[in-house]
Amino acid sequence: PPTAGRAASPPDGAWGWVVVFGAFVSIGFAYAFPKGIAIFFKEIQDFFGTSYSEIAWVSSIMLATTYGAGPISSILVNRYGSRPVVMFGGLLCGIGMVSAAFCTSILQLYICVGFITGFGLALNLQPSVIIIGKYFLKRRPIANGLAMAGSPVMLCTLAPLNQFLFDNFGWRGSFLILGAILLNCCVAGALFRPIGVAKRSVKNQMTEKGKEAPKEEVTKMSMEMSNPTYAPAETRTEEEEEKDCCEKINQYLDFSLFKHRGFLIYLIGNVLMFLGFFAPIVFLAPYAKHIGIDEYSAAFLLSILAIVDMIARPTTGVIANSKWVRPKIQYFFSFSIAFNGTCHLLCPLASGYTGLVVYSVFFGLAFGMVCAMLFETLMDLVGAARFTSAVGLVTIAECCTILLGPPIGGTLIDTFGDYKYMFIKCGAVMVLAGTFLFIMNYYNYRMLAKEEKERKAKGEDPKIVRTENEGRSNWNKETLQDGPELEPLRDEREGLKTEVNGT
Repeated sequence: PPTAGRAASPPDGAWGWVVVFGAFVSIGFAYAFPKGIAIFFKEIQDFFGTSYSEIAWVSSIMLATTYGAGPISSILVNRYGSRPVVMFGGLLCGIGMVSAAFCTSILQLYICVGFITGFGLALNLQPSVIIIGKYFLKRRPIANGLAMAGSPVMLCTLAPLNQFLFDNFGWRGSFLILGAILLNCCVAGALFRPIGVAKRSVKNQMTEKGKEAPKEEVTKMSMEMSNPTYAPAETRTEEEEEKDCCEKINQYLDFSLFKHRGFLIYLIGNVLMFLGFFAPIVFLAPYAKHIGIDEYSAAFLLSILAIVDMIARPTTGVIANSKWVRPKIQYFFSFSIAFNGTCHLLCPLASGYTGLVVYSVFFGLAFGMVCAMLFETLMDLVGAARFTSAVGLVTIAECCTILLGPPIGGTLIDTFGDYKYMFIKCGAVMVLAGTFLFIMNYYNYRMLAKEEKERKAKGEDPKIVRTENEGRSNWNKETLQDGPELEPLRDEREGLKTEVNGT
């Protein structure tokens, strides 16, 4: 049959919504947990007799490990698939937090909470985003928006939960319980069922066909089905022997993406954006206290931000999936970043609590818009097959600016004694990043249209030529290279080849 031997197309629903729920849980923990444990820092600081800067490194190391381990996570997903990687990451998170409950020095806390738990969260984040791209194509922006909404939901849940645990069990008992809660990431990972062909086996169809067709014809057909770029065994063996170390590494992490125009534009814009992305969240409550607002009202500003963020992410996914926005989604992403920066530039004008509430509402809206499209726009550029490597390379690059953003903001506050310069810096950087992405994406869209026109003029089939928007045109073709996620399909093919060769 014409569909035999091809990867199953994304179902855009069915079990995919269960996968979205699993991604909702694992992504929520990955983003919200480093912020949620800050409530224990004051007691830990008093217990070990350390300074605030020393205890703050716990969250910094955890965030750096979560983003810096992106390439390792991508390699593991390419090799083993999303399900075992997420389950192993959940196990590491539980082990790290339970071990932290028995720490006797701040250095041990860095290792257990910062490195072990941070690495476990890294193994939760990337595979969860990647698996959504395998289950969704037409509804992918909606699915990504729903999954990314796990971050504000978990943040709203963990904040009061951590306070309750702290009041009743102290920080050591709380870490034990949080370690058990993080084991739910293993359950979320178990929902990431590999996607393959339907169980109406190709083998059964070809067995019946093989009884009527000549042996040579069946063998040729089986080879074509098994690999569209079929080559004789002798040639393939020689090619394998000629591969050097770099080529073998490139099988798991695609460094050729650095030759990809759209990927480079996205990477530069995002690295610049993250210099001002997280600092306003860190300093919002301290700024409110600085202008004379009580601590409970200041903390409520973060709750307002999280609630608006929770609504904004799935709503943005629905808008991004519309027929007017989806074809030019990169423009929408650029606008969201510039809108975020504009909010920060106007924040110093909010002199009272009412003004800060308005700022928190618009900040939550802009923050949710950016987060909902952060990975969707990357997949739109590089396609589903190369997305695994792209996520790993992007997160390792973003790791540096994520660490530098808050310290630079803190330096400005210490130097000038005023928070407004920090907000102006963050706003200016994000407006610059949004403007850069808008201009360069306009150039990229023009170049893509020109290249498409040239191919049509030469009479080439655009489905065969790899283009920079290959994720939309070549999805079915490229998923043949997606490795462990299509393990059931490869098993069917191996059985088919063996049976046909013996017919």
